[in-house]
Amino acid sequence: MSPDRSHLPADHPPVRFGKVGVLLVNLGTPDGTDYRSMRRYLEEFLTDRRVIEWSPLYWYPILYGIVLNKRPQKVGKAYEEIWNKELDESYLRTYTRNQAEKMAASFTDLPNVRVDWAMRYGQPSIRSKMDELQKDGCEKILVFPLYPHYAAATTATVNDEAFKALLKMRWQPALRTVPQYSDDPVYIEALANSIRNHLATLDWEPELVLTSYHGIPKSYFMKGDPYHCQCYKTTRLLRDALGWEKDRLMVTFQSRFGPEEWLQPYTDKTVEKLAQEGVKRIAIINPGFVSDCLETLEEIAGEAGEDFLHNGGEKFTHIPCLNDSDEGMRVLEHVVRRELQGWV
Repeated sequence: MSPDRSHLPADHPPVRFGKVGVLLVNLGTPDGTDYRSMRRYLEEFLTDRRVIEWSPLYWYPILYGIVLNKRPQKVGKAYEEIWNKELDESYLRTYTRNQAEKMAASFTDLPNVRVDWAMRYGQPSIRSKMDELQKDGCEKILVFPLYPHYAAATTATVNDEAFKALLKMRWQPALRTVPQYSDDPVYIEALANSIRNHLATLDWEPELVLTSYHGIPKSYFMKGDPYHCQCYKTTRLLRDALGWEKDRLMVTFQSRFGPEEWLQPYTDKTVEKLAQEGVKRIAIINPGFVSDCLETLEEIAGEAGEDFLHNGGEKFTHIPCLNDSDEGMRVLEHVVRRELQGWV
């Protein structure tokens, strides 16, 4: 239903209003795997004070003198291995766009809701998409950081950027942000079903399953970041949903960067240790990732699997993220409909 414009004077400038926007936001992606694209992406990512909390006086000489000279080439090669060559983009971009399009198609009962997507780092930017939503008549915008667990380095920086976008707007829309949903029953059941369905395709049974979450520096946890606790709660609830014993589903943390101690146990060290101790069959799932990306496809499905087999393991499988599957979309749509209450 179109908004009523009968109260506007005849000479009123054209204006759109009466819509509600939903903006799905994931971490980000480079535009390509070449050196310049990777350097541009990494610079934006690694200069975010939410991500690297060290003083710029200490960090920037390291970043610009070492990291941004060497790391773009290394990370670019890793991206090349898992690049969506058909669309010439990362799978994170593919899945995030698909999630937005599928959600928009499912909201047939909400004709005034417009769904779009953005990236915190890279393109399309949060600011550009919020501008588009506002110009399209969205007087209210729900920003959905696509992270089931809250961390300052992920959820908070998305919210920061969304509120910064308001600074440039004369007519600001009302803004809501989606909270973490690490213990939501719909999310837990979707994870449980993904494990059941994947294991049913195998002709072998894993001795245990690792729930591998992206790590954060231990110092962030000690400052009050709730991420660690939320990850453990998700795994506990998932274990209950599956009806498994405690030692069959364990928590690990991956993707550490730099010299600091990060949340432990580390995924890579755990995988090696399990194989060396005689465990022959394992599976890994990444509950904290809404979509498969470099950290799941290259680091876990690739490197972790190779490390396990190299150290004596015999069978390894990676359980895909929920992505834009029916189960995954059911979770995202459930969360959005809940958070839109009172607006639609």
